[in-house]
Amino acid sequence: MKLILTDYIILSIGISVLISFIYFSIISYKEKEKNASAKLAIIGIAIFLLLFSLAIYNFKFKEIISLTIITILPISLIILLFPFRKKHNIKRIIPKKQIDERDIMFSRYNLKEDTEEYNNYYLENPELKDFDDYLRKKPGLLSDKSSLYNKHIFNATKASFSVSQHLKSIVKGKAKQKKEINKEETTKFIKAWVKHLGAVSVGITELKNYHLYSHHGRELHGKKVINKDKYAIAFTVEMDKDLIDSSPNAPTILESAKKYVDAAVIAVQLAEYIRNLGYNASAHIDESYEVVCPLVARDAGLGEIGRMGLLMTPELGPRVRIAVVTTELELITDSIKYEPSVINFCTICKKCADSCPSNAISFNKQENIDGVIRWQINQEKCFEFWTQTGTDCGRCISVCPYSHPNNLMHNVVRSGIKNSTLFSLLALKMDDYFYGRKPKSKVSEKFGV
Repeated sequence: MKLILTDYIILSIGISVLISFIYFSIISYKEKEKNASAKLAIIGIAIFLLLFSLAIYNFKFKEIISLTIITILPISLIILLFPFRKKHNIKRIIPKKQIDERDIMFSRYNLKEDTEEYNNYYLENPELKDFDDYLRKKPGLLSDKSSLYNKHIFNATKASFSVSQHLKSIVKGKAKQKKEINKEETTKFIKAWVKHLGAVSVGITELKNYHLYSHHGRELHGKKVINKDKYAIAFTVEMDKDLIDSSPNAPTILESAKKYVDAAVIAVQLAEYIRNLGYNASAHIDESYEVVCPLVARDAGLGEIGRMGLLMTPELGPRVRIAVVTTELELITDSIKYEPSVINFCTICKKCADSCPSNAISFNKQENIDGVIRWQINQEKCFEFWTQTGTDCGRCISVCPYSHPNNLMHNVVRSGIKNSTLFSLLALKMDDYFYGRKPKSKVSEKFGV
């Protein structure tokens, strides 16, 4: 049978589709997404066979169908992949008030009855007392009475958190003799070195008043936060996808603790390096925060704050932990950029809200909260679930489409989401189809839980 030009074009399209889908299938298989891998392979083979049959066999309307496919395919790709996103003139609204660390659940939960801190806090916030007292009767994080207790993982996690406790003693220190520095050179070195130490991304911003907590909530409870540093260096470390996908089971908090430690180790080294240059610097790590890390990281250009209230990074979504170093050292700041595609995607997606076991994540649009347009999770519901299970859950992180691994397949999707509103809608449907609207918790191959 003699083939004409349109037949060769159809065959070429079929072969390209087959190769692409098989390649993506292999990536998914390596990601341990066997269901997605099988679906991708089947779809790729099915499309190839249809196009192969169209090219090889003669039948009525064959030429019209072939020309339609050849015409529609590039137009569809242009519509989906090229920038067709509505322009936004949205500017970030600077918060008018600081967050008080005493009001976050960790601080409230750790208050001891009949202490001065306990009495003073509930004198000012009597509406919170009954619920907080109720929570303290729950088993608690890493408790052997919690519903998801695992003696090996929970005690290993406690060991990791103990490292953070030891590191707290060196978050601050005395600066050595001042050395002359070139801020461009120093900024470049810091970014390269922090990534060498294990960070995924790093950015620098001027330290603003709203970046700082108004008052300490854990150590130094009730004391005003005083930090006169001029700059803040924020960075992220990646959390292991396999362990996070087991959420809310025990491996999740094991990985969470490890990454708090990894971030803390980088932060204390960075702060000490700056002090060696002769400039004051403080590391802000787990339980020793003077800053609201997600806000600092956002303003340092590392991402946006999503529906779940966490930093959404372009590389890994919310599947990161953050630490910050503040300093008086003069540095080159990164431009503050607003990325509306992330907020738009969070607006339509809602997978984190659908999958949240405590119903703590809002399904609504962003609201004006304290003068800032944003989402607000219900921290009481979220933390109550933690105190029952003994873990820090992480379901919202594991199901987020942005949390997929940083590779070619998922980066193509991320790029499409950034460029096109239509692609965002398609990407969400694809994610639901290939991975599930409410993906089941996976068993970690590392720990069998």
